[in-house]
Amino acid sequence: MTTKFKQNIGKREIITKLTSAFGFSSKNVKKITEDIIEIIISNLIYNKKINLKNLGTFNVIFKKKRDGRNPKTKEKFIITSRNTIKFKVSEFLKKKIN
Repeated sequence: MTTKFKQNIGKREIITKLTSAFGFSSKNVKKITEDIIEIIISNLIYNKKINLKNLGTFNVIFKKKRDGRNPKTKEKFIITSRNTIKFKVSEFLKKKIN
């Protein structure tokens, strides 16, 4: 018999693990988790770099306008300029995974 493993872990699973690890109510842990996510998002909106030790760095980068092409139809179009988020994994995490 083969066992299927879930590929992704979501916010709900993180909240459950934190609740069991710290013994706080799930309502409090959910609020704290949502606050942390909101802090990360609001700092990224203001183009600030976020460095989480032993995890990695979030950084907002600007991508210029460029030409694009649909690979199926070969139709050309313009990809607009935009901000995007780049994540660089820390060396500690790279070593831990390998």
